[in-house]
Amino acid sequence: MNSARKMRSFRVAEFGAPLTEVIESPPSPIGTQVLLRVRACGVCHSDIHLGGGYFDLGNGRKADLSSSVRPPRTLGHEIVGEVDELGPEATGVRVGDRRVIYPWAGCGNCARCRAGEEHLCAKPNDIGVRRDGGYSNYVLVEHPRYLAEFDPLHETFAATLACSGLTAYSALKKCAPVDAENPLLIIGAGGLGLAAVNLARALYGVGPVVADIDPAKRQAALEAGASAAVDPADPATRQRLLKETGGFASAIDFVGATDTTGLGLAVLRKGGQLFVVGLFGGTIEIPVATLPLRSVGIAGSYVGSLPEFHELLALARQGKVKAMPIETRPLDAVQQSLDDLGAGRIRGRVVLTP
Repeated sequence: MNSARKMRSFRVAEFGAPLTEVIESPPSPIGTQVLLRVRACGVCHSDIHLGGGYFDLGNGRKADLSSSVRPPRTLGHEIVGEVDELGPEATGVRVGDRRVIYPWAGCGNCARCRAGEEHLCAKPNDIGVRRDGGYSNYVLVEHPRYLAEFDPLHETFAATLACSGLTAYSALKKCAPVDAENPLLIIGAGGLGLAAVNLARALYGVGPVVADIDPAKRQAALEAGASAAVDPADPATRQRLLKETGGFASAIDFVGATDTTGLGLAVLRKGGQLFVVGLFGGTIEIPVATLPLRSVGIAGSYVGSLPEFHELLALARQGKVKAMPIETRPLDAVQQSLDDLGAGRIRGRVVLTP
């Protein structure tokens, strides 16, 4: 049925090399699968690491991704599409429906999946990582339950909710309560950080403090609703934050580098919690005795669950979540977009519109 149509994709053919354009026929869905024509796909910083084939673990160590991202692979996981064709067992959507995709599917059978935490499955089946994603004009989804309505949201905004929005939302929920007596620090004012600033207002009614070394990003954070924006490179910043707040009840590190995680730990009050989201890389040294003496906690936060995705979409559809700055580019600008993102030249999010 799809032989007359062409699928244009930009794929990782070799780790560390520029993406390769591939033209072929789109796949025909089977079983419960749904084929969608991609209308929007966000460009995420994690795709830089996925395309490079590793995550930096610090001290010269690397987490090899070759067994997960097996080239040739089409990246891209912040996807809105229009239903183009249904497998014979796919129900609940019709051809022509526009849907935003939850990309973090699991095996569907393990305890984590049965508990609604597919994103933590030990055998993930995520789109744009282990399955081909949205840097294409077509994408195949395994089941209609991963497709969510998003009207009246603009499709470019809805696409960003599948990763940057969901990741920020899930991390923020872990920080509760957040109020004047339980202040929150957000480290990094890129796409994720800006999403978190806006969501903090929607969830808790307060603006977090934001730390970023880029003056333009600090200004963007203030415009998004941050109560203050500070430069972590300033030697006086840590002491000033501790004096003004008494220490933060929680901090979210959306960068995930040695310096940023160190900052988060340093400005926590006793009993505070640091949630590391970013994947920049590196390592940290922690005097073990300080953990019980300060009673601080460190935890990772990875994307979010399907139920959390529906919660976030409901907030956004009610007008309680605002879009971060979004720049649209054509599909063939994907490599330049990844290069710009890696060089820190993007404010907010780039969304490709095939």
